[in-house]
This record gives sequence, structure tokens and C-alpha cells, in this order.
Amino acid sequence: MKIVISLGGSVISEMNGNYIKKFAEFVSSSEHSFYIVVGGGKIAREYISFARSLGADEEYLDRIGIMATRLNAMLLNTFFMKKIPETIEEAKSMSPPVIMGGTEPGHSTDAVAAMLAREVKADKLIIATNVDGIYDRDPAVYKDAKKFDRISINELRKMVGDKWNMAGKNVVVDAIACRIIDGAKIKTFVVYGKEIDEIKNAIYGREFKGTEIVV
Repeated sequence: MKIVISLGGSVISEMNGNYIKKFAEFVSSSEHSFYIVVGGGKIAREYISFARSLGADEEYLDRIGIMATRLNAMLLNTFFMKKIPETIEEAKSMSPPVIMGGTEPGHSTDAVAAMLAREVKADKLIIATNVDGIYDRDPAVYKDAKKFDRISINELRKMVGDKWNMAGKNVVVDAIACRIIDGAKIKTFVVYGKEIDEIKNAIYGREFKGTEIVV
């Protein structure tokens, strides 16, 4: 199978090298073809916040975020030592495993992963994050937030709206990614990425900790 994984920067930046090593070993030993898009996480949010306070505009802030995603991608790429593509077209032309970060302003790494999944005709898109699925509202703020084991893409799109969030905004699945997932009917799973076994479970069709997005 062709598997695209949007690996949240929060999963990379908040974990130790042992996690990254185990993730790389899983990708290397698997029979599947992997395309990994790495997010910016904490380092991106901190730099973006600081640059915003200095007066940078949103496009420039996006570019800072993209650099952070590529830095995190380089960290994972330590175990592969392959060229890190900077466009969807370049990534599509490479042999798996492909490791990359963001591409251009206005697109989150989730959106990049969705576009890549569409272009390579991936069997599954796995969004690996530090949250154990999609909730009706922020579970870090609301203790009574309801988690969805399954949610239709139509319902999710109503929740997230249709507009791109500002640079550094931390959301589970953004509007652009949802639109691409909907249009291309990509089988998508939001997974608790801090546990590699949960990523494996979603890939192999087993019960997993997260949310299935029904297209």
C-alpha cells in the first residue's frame, strides 16, 4: 500500500530520540511505500509568535513555519539521508520513503499531506498528532469535550469552516486539508501519534486510538 503520514511536529519535538528512531525503523522495515510530511510543532509556533511580535506579516510567518517543518524533517531524515523535496511534484517523482516538510505559504503540513496523498493515489492518509482523535471542541480547554470515533467529512468541514487559519494555529485537521480529503475521497485516520503502535493499528485496519474520517 501507499501510505501518507502527516507526522505532527508536536509528536517529533515533544518526544525523545528513541521515538524518532523507532518510527524510522518502522518505516524502513515495512512492506508499504511511505510518504512522510513532518509538521513544525512547538519550534514553529515559538518562532512564529516571536516574529509576529516583531511585526512580520502572515506570509512571512508562514515561511518561518515552513523552515521549521523542514528542520524537523531533516531530524527524521537522519535515518534515511535522502533529499528532502520542497514541492508536491518533486515528492511524487521520488522513490519511497519520502520525507518532507511544508511547501508554500497558505498550506499546513496536513494540507500538504492530503495533496500528496491525492497525487500519489495513496491507499490511506494517517494524520498522527498529539491528540487522541477529533473532538467537538478543544479537550484541553473543555473537560466535557466529546470525542468522535468516526466522523463524516461533511460534518468535519462544518466544524472547521472553509478558511485557512493564521500561521502557527494548532488545529487537528485544517479547512484546506478537509477540502482535499473530501474532493479526492481519501481514506483518512487521525491517530494518537505519540504511540507508534496506534499508527500501525490504523494502517493495518485494527482498532486504534483516534478518529476515522468517513468520506
